[in-house]
Amino acid sequence: MPTTPTPVDVLVIGGGAAGLAAAMSLGRSRRTVRVLDAGEPRNAVSPHAHNLLTRDGTAPADLLATARDEVERYDVEIVTARVVDAREVDDAAGDRGPAEPAFEVRTADGATHRARRLVVTTGMRDELPDVPGLAARWGRDALHCPYCHGWEVRERTLAVLATGPRAVHQALLVRQLSDDVTLLTGDTFEPGADDAADLAARGVRVVRGPVTGVRTEQDTLTGLVLADGGLVPCDAVFIATRAVLDAAVVDALGLETTTLDADGEDTGRAVTVDETGATSVPGVWAAGNVTGPQHALPSSIAAGSKAGAHVNASLVAADVAAARATVDA
Repeated sequence: MPTTPTPVDVLVIGGGAAGLAAAMSLGRSRRTVRVLDAGEPRNAVSPHAHNLLTRDGTAPADLLATARDEVERYDVEIVTARVVDAREVDDAAGDRGPAEPAFEVRTADGATHRARRLVVTTGMRDELPDVPGLAARWGRDALHCPYCHGWEVRERTLAVLATGPRAVHQALLVRQLSDDVTLLTGDTFEPGADDAADLAARGVRVVRGPVTGVRTEQDTLTGLVLADGGLVPCDAVFIATRAVLDAAVVDALGLETTTLDADGEDTGRAVTVDETGATSVPGVWAAGNVTGPQHALPSSIAAGSKAGAHVNASLVAADVAAARATVDA
């Protein structure tokens, strides 16, 4: 039978770095917090997480396990569950004072969770180019972020597989890592004169034509196969992916989103937030990759922590208003 767990002050939807950071801020403020986590972090396929002070090189699964242990010390409840619907409901506690937001969240197991506030940290998933064999290399030698993975492939033979004009910028970033860099334009775009001059000045080769597959030897990437049968050797390939949100949560709540555009290339969309992480819907905050795919672990943690603090401040204001209403009555 469907269940209705005890209502809490805050539901955090998503148990990655941003969600757990928000939960820690709230738990340490003695708020009742429940984290609903589908268990599909964006970096799950990466063997190690990098560019993270004090934990550089730690496996993402180990980081999450440690973070969960720390958060649970503050009586935060962590539930493995996929959220399938979320909506604002009438404030059942309105008799305490001025009405304030309240929310119901339904999970795939049929449970209905209730809270005064929501923090959405559902992240995003990376949509890769449709190249056979590429997805199997993702997080290993098919990479996204030069700052997260670049050092590990420095001074190797590197490629950048274009999904649009932003590949020029990515190729120039990757050029900092190696003298041997090739930009494959596929059939997506042709660099303009200025871009071509920049690439040539830095010694980045440009190869045109669709990419139809990957070449591996002993489970290691060795090159990218072109439609004409040619092979571009490489030890790793960088790809700027498209950001795909969990629409089940974002759209069900009616959160305003911003279309992401890079040099005219549609790169997905992100939840629109202010500097505190507040969304367009009162009572709902968002943090981490759901607000933009550029967030790595450090910035996701920072954004989650800040959002949690502002959620607590919102609840403090509501509690003060309720107390004043009682005294005035």
